[in-house]
Parts: sequence; structure tokens; C-alpha cells
Amino acid sequence: MYDLHCHSTCSDGQLSPADLVRRARERNVTVLALTDHDTLNGLPEAAATAEEVGIRLVPGIEFSCRWEGRGVHVVGLNFDPQHPQLLQAVEQQEITRWERAQLIGEKLAKLGIEGSFEGACRLAGEGGMVGRPHFAQYLVEQGLVADIDGAFKRYLGTGKPGDVKQSWPVMEEAIGWIRAAGGLAVLAHPDKYKVTRTRLRAMVEEFRDVGGEGIEVVSGNQNANVTRDMQQLAARYELLASCGSDFHFPGQSWQDLGVMPPLPESCTPVWERF
Repeated sequence: MYDLHCHSTCSDGQLSPADLVRRARERNVTVLALTDHDTLNGLPEAAATAEEVGIRLVPGIEFSCRWEGRGVHVVGLNFDPQHPQLLQAVEQQEITRWERAQLIGEKLAKLGIEGSFEGACRLAGEGGMVGRPHFAQYLVEQGLVADIDGAFKRYLGTGKPGDVKQSWPVMEEAIGWIRAAGGLAVLAHPDKYKVTRTRLRAMVEEFRDVGGEGIEVVSGNQNANVTRDMQQLAARYELLASCGSDFHFPGQSWQDLGVMPPLPESCTPVWERF
């Protein structure tokens, strides 16, 4: 079983890379890609554990980027994690994330919420990439909201008081980083972007035209209608098909490791290029 999209404590997941790999093995995943947000920090630990438990680890990353001013995510798979251009890109993304986190902290401070930047950094952990989910956890911890969703709805979502517009690279640049390192660029969870069908087709078409090679036809335990729609997009634009749970933490049955419908038989799986 393939699971080519998941997250560890090195970005916004709850399990260490080692524990994540062990959980994947328990759930009969045989090929796993750790795709933390804008960082490669978890790959060495994950690779060592994968060898120990007997599953294949595919180098992965999930780059934050922009398409026509909208935040989108591009997953890189099966690349050289030591490629100089890729390492430089990761360093650039890390700086962008820190700058954004500081701005979020400043905005929340103006609302009277002190210590949010420090709290988010603490929750991200040493070597982790701080992001909005860590701020959300801090707001829950402080009793300001009941849950993560509430934090985004009240403080961190688009147009909310703690919203900071992304200064991420354009989609074409992120794809270029992945391809330079010999990897495959995959558009992450295309059904989750809040755009019309016309805009989604335009996004996927441009993604292909600037070097993207696959899309996630299956993302988590989605329903059959979504899988069919994504399969049709892949076929229309002659893209490879990928699948992943987008796992972040235990307890989410719709996003647990290895829990997803199979790729439609008509798809050409991205792993045929590994």
C-alpha cells in the first residue's frame, strides 16, 4: 500500500518521524513518503526507522506556494534530498515561515494575546517548522477557543485578525526546485482549494504546463464522487495519479495513515516513475 502524503513533528504533525513510520507499518503501508511542510528535517530519522521496520521511504516535501495570489501546495516526491538547489529553496522557505510567524504573533499581540509567537515555537518543537496550526494550538491551550477549527474561524483564517498574506514563491518556482533535484511535482489535494471548477481546471492546466507531472487523485478517506472528479482531471491533463492520507495526528479516521480508497484502475500511478 502506498501513502505518499503525511506529516510529522518536523512540521505540523503530532508524531515524530520514527513513530509515524512505525504507525504506517502497523497499518500495512509498504511505501511511504514523509512530506513535511517546507522542510526535510524529518527524513533521516524516518529513513532509519523505515529500514528497521521494513518499508520503503520515498523522499518527500510539501512546498507552500502561490497560484494567482492563492495559496496552494505542491508535493515533491522521489528527489535527491541533498541537491544544492533544493536545500537552498528549503532554507528560503524556512526564512519565509519564520517571518510570517512573527507577523502573526504581532497581529495577535495587538488583540491582547501575548506570547503567541513564543508559544507557537514551543509547540512546534526544536527543529520544527512553525505554522498556523501551532498558533491555533496555543489559542486552544490558552482557553481562547474551544478547538483548532475555532482558532481558524476566529483568528487565523483568511480575512481574520491574525491572517497574514502569504509571501510564498509562485507555483512554477516550487515545481522547478523539485524537478531540479530529480523529483516529481504533484499538486496536493486539488479538491480542497475553494475555487470554482473552471478555476480548478485553469490551475491544473497551468500546473502541467510549467512542469507539474501528477495530482493527488486520492487525498484521505474521500468519497467516491471526489475520486471520480479527480481521476477525470488527471485524465484530461494527462497527469500521473498520486494518493496520500495527509495524516497529521491520530484520531482523525478520515486522514489516518493508509486509510484511503484505491486509485481508479484507469489512472497511471505516480510510482511507476520511481
